[in-house]
Amino acid sequence: MIKLTRLNRALCVVGMVSSFTAMAEVANKEVMVVTASQTEHPELTAPASVSYITREELDNLVVNDVGEAIKKLPGININPSTGYGRNEIKIRGLSADYTLLLINGRRINSRDGLLSAYGNDFDLSSIPMSAVERIEVIRGPMSSLYGADALGGVVNVILRKPTEETQGSVGYQYDGITEGSGGDTNKINAYVSGALIPETLLGNLIVEKSDRDAWRTDKSVNPDTDVLEERDELNLYSNLKWLVNEQQDIDLDLIYSKDDRDADWNNYGTAANNVQEMERYNVALTHYGYWANFDSRLRYNLDKSELRDDSELNGAVGNIDQTNNTVDGQLSGYLGDHLLTGGAEYRDTKVKNNLTLNTDSVNYSQAAVYLQDEFSLGNLALTLSGRYDDHEVYGGEFSPRAYAVYKISDSWVVKGGVGKAFKAPSLNQYSDSYSVLACRGKCSVVGNPDLKAETSLSYELGTSYEAARWGAGLTLFQNDIDDMIQAENWDRVSTELSYFNVAEAEVKGVETMAWVDITDTVSLSANYMYTSAEDKDTKKDLILTPSHTANVQLDWQAMDNLYAYTSYQYTGSQYVRSGEKLSAYGTMDLGARYEAINNLNLKLGVTNLTNEERDEAATKLDYILKARSVYAGVSYDF
Repeated sequence: MIKLTRLNRALCVVGMVSSFTAMAEVANKEVMVVTASQTEHPELTAPASVSYITREELDNLVVNDVGEAIKKLPGININPSTGYGRNEIKIRGLSADYTLLLINGRRINSRDGLLSAYGNDFDLSSIPMSAVERIEVIRGPMSSLYGADALGGVVNVILRKPTEETQGSVGYQYDGITEGSGGDTNKINAYVSGALIPETLLGNLIVEKSDRDAWRTDKSVNPDTDVLEERDELNLYSNLKWLVNEQQDIDLDLIYSKDDRDADWNNYGTAANNVQEMERYNVALTHYGYWANFDSRLRYNLDKSELRDDSELNGAVGNIDQTNNTVDGQLSGYLGDHLLTGGAEYRDTKVKNNLTLNTDSVNYSQAAVYLQDEFSLGNLALTLSGRYDDHEVYGGEFSPRAYAVYKISDSWVVKGGVGKAFKAPSLNQYSDSYSVLACRGKCSVVGNPDLKAETSLSYELGTSYEAARWGAGLTLFQNDIDDMIQAENWDRVSTELSYFNVAEAEVKGVETMAWVDITDTVSLSANYMYTSAEDKDTKKDLILTPSHTANVQLDWQAMDNLYAYTSYQYTGSQYVRSGEKLSAYGTMDLGARYEAINNLNLKLGVTNLTNEERDEAATKLDYILKARSVYAGVSYDF
């Protein structure tokens, strides 16, 4: 085995990257994914169902957050968490609560303080898109490595690392909705990277500012309220890398985000003004060691969110804080022919919320240890892993996983596995001191201390083929979930609701994908997912889970300096909490990127070209599609 060079080690940003990874793929500039095992693998042979989107692909699109960036990847469905432009990431039909969001392999999570409908979208918007190097998505449970919340899958956002040479860029992007009033978005960004001390101290700085006007349309049940809320965002990201010596690096990551939102919400025919202003600080200090027989990582991560929640539905101004302190360490190296990766993690969470908590604050902790073994038996590569988590409230939980990849040839593999995962109830779900105003101010939802933790047993089996000019894949999956947590439905009479466990739920389906280079300049790609999601007790479909989703995209490299694409995205019918079934819909996008002169790029496009609208059942619940929009951008690299 050939060790990684120091340069490649310095550029690795997620978990541990084994010092024994072969260099052939790297030499061919093949993207190596790391989230599946915290060691490097090509996408084809990674021990999981994995997909990714790169910096180059993001530059061709109009993208405002992580959800928009990955919405066309296999197995992904972006569902509205509210009717006001807030979205959640669902993987293989499972709720967004089961999607674990990582930045450079570390958790970013404000859900306990901000609730699921608020926290997930605020988490997504806190990541500056101009700072993203690539995004990796794991479809399927990964609790054996990452613990709770990774029951459905993992989205790992890998940020740009500083470079030895000085480089940078500046850019501007405009996005305007062609009907209704308002909705225009203006975004500016700037990036600089280089050596502060050559070959010793590297640094970068990325600044991103985005402002969106609120959007109104007469398609709303109440046209005097906002369909998309006003959003003013400022995101800063900086990384300092100290190359201590040949065996050690120290990284300091800093993220600051300010996210202010203002909207008039529809409240049974009247308008209720909602203002939320959030500041977030994320600091990570990491030591990497590259020793003779193993690599090491020791990291401290602070993630602090502060939200001012001023809504006419609250009856008071909320001051909500969540602070997560995490310390983790990891070792990775070979023992004979076995690549072992093991580590430990301790996480402490403190939440303050004057609106919902009847105590000053709530504090709880979690600890975990894990071990993974990767080895081969001829053409069969096996990955065995397990993690033990100890939750202060819910006790211990062991999450094992076994995965196999069989190489029929260098281009064709069959792979599959089985994994157990768990998710402890969130603070607002289990604490009876937590009471959340709901039903548009008509009721409250109180935590249930008798809730059980959710567990799942998941299976998948698939095959993938990649040739020089085409590739395809097919995967079958099934998730059997015990004690799935659901909120009680409001009967328009009760003033207090709570949560309960569904004895058993089943989510199963099939994913297919294919791509082909039609010519040297034209390529076609497509993916499709069928999902069956059912409450086994009631035999009813799980809500907000479309049975069919599909994406098709045609790419054309018209000239060396001109790229264009057209894409179509289909979302099938789905049920909502009220029991109504929302009809399917599809949208088409067009876009182009042109390098007018050296390093000066222009971007033009249209989203929702056909001005698709959702059905009456959806619009009366304020689930209204963003109308046809045009966008334009300019960027200069130096």
